[in-house]
Amino acid sequence: MNWPPLKPRIVLGVAAHPDDLDFSAAGTMAKFAREGAEVHYLILTDGGKGTADTHLSSQELTAIRHKEQQAACKALGCTDVQFLDYPDGGLEVTMQLKKDIVKAIRTVRPDVVITMDPTMVYAVGRGFINHPDHRAAGQATLDAVFPLARDHLAFPELYEAGYKPHKTATVLLTNFERNEYFVDISNTIEQKIAALAAHSSQVSDIATIQKRMKDLAASLGKEHGYEYAECFVRVDITET
Repeated sequence: MNWPPLKPRIVLGVAAHPDDLDFSAAGTMAKFAREGAEVHYLILTDGGKGTADTHLSSQELTAIRHKEQQAACKALGCTDVQFLDYPDGGLEVTMQLKKDIVKAIRTVRPDVVITMDPTMVYAVGRGFINHPDHRAAGQATLDAVFPLARDHLAFPELYEAGYKPHKTATVLLTNFERNEYFVDISNTIEQKIAALAAHSSQVSDIATIQKRMKDLAASLGKEHGYEYAECFVRVDITET
């Protein structure tokens, strides 16, 4: 498909955990930032379960992961990052979660929202099951984008508090199996690597991750003539 150019003014990335967006979309985030867009991160959980260190408490890990995500966002040129701190591993598609995401959407008013495709449940060939927090984050974000952020009678208390309805034009969904819309990240691959390196609590061998991410980005870019690329499922929202 011949997609129209995507030149957003404001981008909102919504993810379950610190590092989710950086593995899947950091090159694209950095590209948009370089082109003058405001890039905002919304991290839904506290990331307080993802460690094999039995001496580290959930509260200590949360503090570490906040700092790591902030450093990663700085490397990408992001405008800001917000943490909602829902419990890691227990994210559910609730009306409260949708309300929190709607509030963020109505606050930053993005042209593009980036999140995970909730339909990506597992991949047999890769021996992979997608984290339930990822799926919940994606579904809640899609619901928030449409129709909840659009409708002033959805969460009227937000409207009464000044959070005006907003229509997002495009959603980019990360999906490990479907490659439909490709973004050239040849000029921002090193920023992506720097962002991933910031997550030292999760990335023990940055050299291995660097090679893996570069190899993946190179394979994705090859068929489109890019040195490096990231890929998404793109939805341009025409329903109003």
